[in-house]
Amino acid sequence: MMAKQLCFSIVSTALLACAPLVACAQDAKKETLIVANETGPNMLDIQGVGANRPAYGVAWLAYDRLMTYGKKKLPNGTVSYDYSKLEPELAESWQVAKDGMSVTFKLNKGAKFHDGTPVTAKDVKWSYDRALAMGGFPTFQMKAGSLEKTEQFEAVDDHTFRVTFLRKDKMTLPDMAVPVASIYNSTLAQKNATKEDPWAANWLKNNTAGGGAYKVASYKPGQEIVYERFDEWKGGPLPKIKRIIQREVPSAGNRRALLAKGDIDMTYEMPPKDFAEMSLEKGNVKVASVPIENSMWYVGMLSNKPPFDNVKVRQAVAYALPYDKIMQSALYGRAVPLFGAKKPVTGTEWPTSTSYATDVSKAKALMKEAGKEAGFETTLSFDLGQGTVSEPMAILIQESLAQINIKVTINKVPGANWRAALLKKDMPLIVNRFGGWLNYPEYFYFWTYHGQNAVFNTMSYQNAELDKLVESARFEGDSKKYAQSVKGFIDISYRDVPRIPVAQPMMDVAMQKNVQGYTYWFHLQPDYRQISKQ
Repeated sequence: MMAKQLCFSIVSTALLACAPLVACAQDAKKETLIVANETGPNMLDIQGVGANRPAYGVAWLAYDRLMTYGKKKLPNGTVSYDYSKLEPELAESWQVAKDGMSVTFKLNKGAKFHDGTPVTAKDVKWSYDRALAMGGFPTFQMKAGSLEKTEQFEAVDDHTFRVTFLRKDKMTLPDMAVPVASIYNSTLAQKNATKEDPWAANWLKNNTAGGGAYKVASYKPGQEIVYERFDEWKGGPLPKIKRIIQREVPSAGNRRALLAKGDIDMTYEMPPKDFAEMSLEKGNVKVASVPIENSMWYVGMLSNKPPFDNVKVRQAVAYALPYDKIMQSALYGRAVPLFGAKKPVTGTEWPTSTSYATDVSKAKALMKEAGKEAGFETTLSFDLGQGTVSEPMAILIQESLAQINIKVTINKVPGANWRAALLKKDMPLIVNRFGGWLNYPEYFYFWTYHGQNAVFNTMSYQNAELDKLVESARFEGDSKKYAQSVKGFIDISYRDVPRIPVAQPMMDVAMQKNVQGYTYWFHLQPDYRQISKQ
C-alpha cells in the first residue's frame, strides 16, 4: 500500500512540475511566428541602393516612420491599410502651417532606439538627408513627394521637426509614411561611417540602427532572418508576437508541405496554382487575397535601341502575347486582366485595361509595316525571385513570339541581382511585376514612364508630352483637369506601348487558421506587428 501511495505521490509531483512547463511551451509557441518565403532581404538597409522587396519588410519592422497609415476592412473581410488616412507613429502629432507650405512634427519624447539612445529631431533630419544623398531609388522616392533638398528639413529642437514644402503636393505627407522615410539612429550610424562612406552604407547593409517594434536578432543572407520584439517600442500597441523566424525556402512545394504539416505558420510568394488549390481545401490553412493596388505584370521593351525603338514592333508584340494562356497557365485566374478592353480609358481608375488582345494576324502585319517581317533574335529576362509566375509567362511568350519570327532566348536572373539588372536599363525584353507605393496613377507613371531619369523607367522610354501631363496631374487641384491629364498620359503610353500591361496581380498569403490579424500593405511585406496566434 505504501509503495502505491509513494508511486502516486511521485507521479502527482511530476505532473505538477510539468504543468507550468507545458503552459510555458504553449505560450512560447503562441508568441513565436515561423514564416517561410522564397527570397529574403539582400541587405538590411532600405535606403541602400539595390535593396530588394524583402528589405522593405526589414525597414517596416526594425525602423519607425514619423507617421503610418490607418486601416480599413475590405469587402472580403481582409484588413487593409488605408492610404487616405495618416496616423501617428514616431510623431505624436503634426500641424500643417496656415499657408500650407510647411508641416511641424512633435516627436514622442519617450521614443528610444534599440540601443537605448533617445530619438531626437536630429536623427530625423540625418535620416532624411541620408535618403537624398544615397541616390537611386531612395532619393527618387523622396523626390516623388517633393522632398528634394536638405534645406527643407529642420531640427527645431530635440523633439520638434519641421519640413518646408517646395510646392503644394498631395503626395508629400503620404511619402513620409513609406519605408524609405525610416528614421535611423544617427549617432550609431556615424560611429560606423568612414571618410569614404560618410553615410555608413557598408555597415548598414548587415546591421540595423533603428527603433522599430522589432530588433533584428540575427541575419544570415540566403538562409533566414530572426526578429525579436523591442519591448520599449512607443510607436503603437506592443505586438503580441515576441519572436519571428523568417526562413528562405525557395521551393514552393516544400513551403506548401511545411504549412500543411503545421511546421510553419505563414507563407507567401507561392504559385497562383497553389493558392487556388489551398483556398478550396478544408483543413487548418486559410488564404487571404487582395488585388495589389497600383501594380501590374507587364512585358517591357527597351525603346531607345533597335529593334524595340520601332513603335510598330512594340505594338506587334502587344498583339502577339498569349494573354488568355498566361491568365490560365501562369496566373491560374488569380489576377485581374489588363487587356482586351472594349472601351477607351475615360476616368482616373488605375490600373486599367488596354485594348490589345491576342491577334497574330495583326501582329504579323505590323511586323511587315515595321520592315521586320523576317524577324530577329532577342533575349527575354525575368526575375527568378518571382519565377513561380514569370518563368511560365516567359515560356508562353517565347512560344508565341516565334509565330511572328521573333526568336527568344530566355535569361533567368537571380532574385538578389534583379534590381541591379533592372537599373542598368540594358535588357531588351523583360517580364516584370511593378507596383507603386502611393496609390495614384501619376505616381506610377512618375516612376515608370517619366523621362529617362525615372528609376524604374526600365524601357528607357521618353515622351515630352507624357512627361508634361504627368507633372500636371501631380500638382493639379481641379478634378476635371486632373482627369484629363491622367487620361492623356494613359492614352499615350498605351499607344506607344513600351510596356505591355498583362494583369493586375493578387497578394496571396497562406497561413494557419490560428493566425489572426493579417493586414495588406502597399509594400507587400507582412506586418507582424498586428499578428497574433490564437
